[in-house]
Amino acid sequence: MRDYLRAGIAVYNEGRYHAAHDAWEEHWLDLDDGDDERFLHGLIQFTAVVYHASEENWSGAQGLAESAIEYLDGLPDPYSGVALDEVRSFLAATAADPHHAAAVDPPMLTHRGDAIGYDDLDFDATAVAAEVLAEAGRYDEAVIDAAVGYARSELDTAGGSQFVGMLFSFVRERDQRPVVYQRLRDHVELEQQKDADVRSLFE
Repeated sequence: MRDYLRAGIAVYNEGRYHAAHDAWEEHWLDLDDGDDERFLHGLIQFTAVVYHASEENWSGAQGLAESAIEYLDGLPDPYSGVALDEVRSFLAATAADPHHAAAVDPPMLTHRGDAIGYDDLDFDATAVAAEVLAEAGRYDEAVIDAAVGYARSELDTAGGSQFVGMLFSFVRERDQRPVVYQRLRDHVELEQQKDADVRSLFE
């Protein structure tokens, strides 16, 4: 869960409140009932509260705040390294008055005491964040998925770091993201053509 958790926290802390839940949702859906499921469910609803408040959907923010409190209730602080007391306080205040969520800055999420951003993610968490940002930014997710696969091959074979570096840049360099994506797409297409050429030799 660590890579999904850290990726979602970084996306959230960078202000992408709606996108943050995508880092957690796939992992959450695979969980059976238990503390981890309640924890991720509560975090997903918390980010939805912040998003709805930013859109001035007060009833949505209030209802989800009430529900998120129930999911996070009774979990220790911190849980899986994530500080929850400030989150729960924010949710309680929003449940009492949904305008509270717009009147204050939403709490930063921390992991093991650090309010992490994109620069704090290792490769695996960066790969999760790249896929989330591709979907949120309407980039071709198949290109990012392929780039992640090529990057993993580079790491496994110590055969260079071209795709690894571009994936880090795609996530970390917000202003350059469209340009980095174009480079990723071009390199993915080149590698796929090479793969196709090799396959054709054996057909």
